Amino acid sequence: MPQTKRTVNGVLGGLLGLVGLSAVAGVLVTAAVTPAIAVAGVTGSQALSIFEELPNSLKVGTPMEPTVFYATGEDGKQFQLAKFYDQNRVPVTFEQVSPLLYDAILSSEDKNFYAHGGVNLGATIKAVVDNVRGTSSRGASTISQQFVKNVLIQECEKDASPSDPNYQEQLQKCWTDATNAVGSKGIERKLQEMRYAIQIEKDYSKNDILLGYLNIANFGGTTYGIEAAANYYFNTTAKNLTLGQAATLAGIVQNPNRYRIDKPGGTWTDGTGKVRNTAESGFEDTKVRRNYVLDRMLKDGKITQEQHDAAVAEPITPNIHPSTQGCSAAGKQAYFCQYVKSIIETDEAFGSSRQDRLDTLRRGGLQVHTSLDMRVQKAGVETMTERAPVYLEGRDFAASAVTIQADTGRVLAIVQNTNFNETASADKTKGEIGQVYAADKAHGGGEGFPPGSAYKVFTLLDWLEKGHSVNEVLDGRMRTFKEFTVCGERFVNAEPIANFGRNRGRVSTVMDFTATSLNTGYLAMAQQLDLCDINKVAARMGVHLGNMKPVTGTPTDGEPYKGNYPYESTLGSKYIAPIQMAGVYATIANKGIYCTPKAIDKVIGPTGKEMTLPKSSCSQVLAPEVAATAAHALRGVMSATGSAANTGDGTPLIGKTGTHQEWGTAMAVSSTKAATFVYVGKASGENFSLSRTYWNGWSMNRIRFPLAREMQRAANAVYGGDRFPDPASNLIRRTLKDLPDVVGKPVDEATRIIEEAGFSVTVGEPIASTVGAGLVAEQTPGAGRVASGTTVTLRPSTGQPPTTALPNVVGQKFPQGKKALEDAGFSVTDSGCSGKGDIESQTPAAGTPVTPGTNVTLVCKEDD
Repeated sequence: MPQTKRTVNGVLGGLLGLVGLSAVAGVLVTAAVTPAIAVAGVTGSQALSIFEELPNSLKVGTPMEPTVFYATGEDGKQFQLAKFYDQNRVPVTFEQVSPLLYDAILSSEDKNFYAHGGVNLGATIKAVVDNVRGTSSRGASTISQQFVKNVLIQECEKDASPSDPNYQEQLQKCWTDATNAVGSKGIERKLQEMRYAIQIEKDYSKNDILLGYLNIANFGGTTYGIEAAANYYFNTTAKNLTLGQAATLAGIVQNPNRYRIDKPGGTWTDGTGKVRNTAESGFEDTKVRRNYVLDRMLKDGKITQEQHDAAVAEPITPNIHPSTQGCSAAGKQAYFCQYVKSIIETDEAFGSSRQDRLDTLRRGGLQVHTSLDMRVQKAGVETMTERAPVYLEGRDFAASAVTIQADTGRVLAIVQNTNFNETASADKTKGEIGQVYAADKAHGGGEGFPPGSAYKVFTLLDWLEKGHSVNEVLDGRMRTFKEFTVCGERFVNAEPIANFGRNRGRVSTVMDFTATSLNTGYLAMAQQLDLCDINKVAARMGVHLGNMKPVTGTPTDGEPYKGNYPYESTLGSKYIAPIQMAGVYATIANKGIYCTPKAIDKVIGPTGKEMTLPKSSCSQVLAPEVAATAAHALRGVMSATGSAANTGDGTPLIGKTGTHQEWGTAMAVSSTKAATFVYVGKASGENFSLSRTYWNGWSMNRIRFPLAREMQRAANAVYGGDRFPDPASNLIRRTLKDLPDVVGKPVDEATRIIEEAGFSVTVGEPIASTVGAGLVAEQTPGAGRVASGTTVTLRPSTGQPPTTALPNVVGQKFPQGKKALEDAGFSVTDSGCSGKGDIESQTPAAGTPVTPGTNVTLVCKEDD
C-alpha cells in the first residue's frame, strides 16, 4: 500500500497536470460498461467513441481555502487575527488525521480502495444502469471518483459569486449537476469520473488521493475538509477524533446537509411534512448512518465488537465550535482588520478586478501577516476604553488613534472608540459602526477630519524650504490678514481669524509661534509664502483629502482658489484621515523620507510561496536639513501646548497640537522611530463643545493627550527612539534688520513703527527730557542694524527737562573753571575775570540743581 507522505498543498496543488486516459484503459472500461449503454440504445462502437471523446483532462486546482490575517502578539509572536471564507477549510497532512477516521471512511465508502485501480467496475455498471432507469444517482463511486466529483463541484463553485442574489441556488446546482444527473447525462458523468480517476491513480499515491478527498469534501454548510469538521462539530482535531466522532463524520460526508448535526431544529422535511434529524430525536438520521459506518468497520475487522457496541450506545453529542469569520472576530482590533481587508479588496496585487480580489479574500487560502503590533495596540485599546465613550447621547462622537513606524511606514496600531459592526443592523445609538475613522475612503474610512493646527506644519516646512529662519521675528498681533499670494496671484482675504483663548497675539519668532500654536503668527508667515506651495508640500508628503481628492485644491467657477484659502491652507480646516497626518510627522522624524503607509508585511499563498505585496516605497521628499530644523521647532511644542502628551521615558519627541473649533482636537507626537496621531471630536452632525463634555470624569477635549502619550510610550518601549539631528545653522540664524529712530515720536506711533520693522517693544519708566511730555525720549538699542528679534526699550519723556548738580569751580583758575562748566553743558559769564585769576565765587552756587544750558556767572580775585 503506497505511503507517500505529502502536505495538502502537495496533494491538491500538485495535481495541476492534465489527467488523460490511455486508449487501452478506455477500451477495457468501455467494454465493461457497454451493456449498460446498450440499454440506452447506444451501440458498442458508439460506446467506445463516446468514452474516447470525453474530455481527457481535469485541472485539479487548489481548493477554496480561508484567508487568515495574522498579527504580532504581546509576546512578539504571530497569532490569528481574523479569517475569511466561503468554505471553512483547514488543510491537514496525512499524519494529522486519526487512523479511526481513515478506517471509517474506507469501510463505509470504499473498502477496496487500496486494491482497485480507481474504478469499481461492477458497482459502476449498476449505477449507470440505475441512472438510465432514473432510479438512482448515487453509489458505486470509489474514493478516487468521489475526489474527482468534489474537484468538479469545487471548480463549479468557484464560478459562483457570493454577491449574486442567487448564490445559494448556484451552489446547489453545482452539487446537483455533479451528483444527481440521470439518463445520458448520468452515463456521461460516470464515464467522466472514471476517465479522470484512472489517470489520477497512476500519478498519485493512494494516501495522497485519500487525503485530498478528506480535505476537499463538504461536511455541511460552509464546513469543508475533515479538520474544519472536527473543529466545528466536536471542538477537537482530526487527529484526536474518538471512534464515535470519526464514524459520525464519515457518515455526514455521504449527504452533508442532511446529516449535519448543527441544526437542532432539524435538517430536512420528509414527504409527510415531518421535520427530520432534530436534536430532540437524537439526530436520528445521522445516528442511523453513523451506526452503519460502525457496522461496516466491525465487519471489516477495523474495530472489536466491544468497541462497536460502546460506540453505538453513545448518543450523538455535538460540541459546536463556530469559526467566526470576518473582522468582527478581531475584537478591538477589528478596525485595523478592516483597513487590511480594504487593501486586499482594492489593490491589484490581489486580482485585476474587484470580483477577483473578493474571491481571493474568501477563497484564496492566503496567510496575510499584518503589521499590527499588540504591544502598541493594547496600550491604545486600554486608554481608549478608559477615557472615551463608545457613544454620547445625542452626539456623533469619534475618537481615533493610529501609530506608524517612521522608517518603514508600517501601521502598528489603529484604535477607535466605537464597536465594530459593518452589517446593515449596526445601531449607531449603541456606538456600532463599520467605518475606520483613521482611514480614507479607499481604505474603509470616510471623509476624514480637520486636523486643525496640526496642519500648520506644512506652512513651517514651506517657510524653511524658502530659506527663512525659525528665529525670524514677525508681527503676529491680532488683525485681519488681508493680502496673500495664491498660486502666484494676489488674493484679498476679508475673514478675521482669531487665536485660541482670545489671545491678541504678539510680535515674536517662528519658534514661539510653533510652540504656542499662534494662529496670527502663522498667518503672518503665510503672507510671505504662496498658499498653493504650502498645500503642495502636504501633497508631496502623501496627504490627500479623506474623499481621495487632492489636498492642493479643486478650483471651481467663481472660486478659483477653492482649497487654497488662508484658513484651509494654514490652519487646517481640510478633511484628512488621521493615518495621513501620522505619516507626515513620521516623515519629519525620518529625516525627510516619506514611507507610504502599509499594513501587510508578508502574504503566503496556498502553495506556500510568498506573494507579491502591494506597492509601497520610501522616498526623500524633504531636504534633511529642512526636516531637522522643523523637528527642532516641533520639539518646543512638547514643552508648551503639547506637554501633556510627553511620555516621560526619556525618548526625544516632536509634536503638534491641533484644534478645530467646529469639529474637534488633534495631537501628533513622534520619536525618530514611530509617530502617533490622535483625533477626538465629532464624526458628523451638530457641533458640540468638547471642553464642556465629560465622560467618566474626563473632559473630551483633553483625552487626545493620554491617548497619544500611552500609544507613543508603548511604541518607544518596543522600537526605541534616537536623538533628533541638529537644525541647520542657516535656518536658525538671527537676521539683522534696520531699527528705525523713533526718538521724539509718540510712544504708540513709535511702538507701531518698531513692531512693523520686526522688533518687539517694551516701554520703560519715563525720564526727564527736553522733548515734549509723552514723546520717546530714549530708545535702547539706538537706531541702526540690529539682530532680528531684539526687544527695543522705549522711555517716554516726563515733559520736564533733566537737571544736574552744578559743578564747583571756585578756586580754579578762570580758564580751567570756564572750560569745565562749558564741557558740562553750561554757558559762562565772567564778572571781571578776563584775566587768569582764581575764581572767587559762582552763581548759581556749586551743587545747585540746574538744567543743561544754564548760565553761570563767575567772579574772580584780582591778580596780585
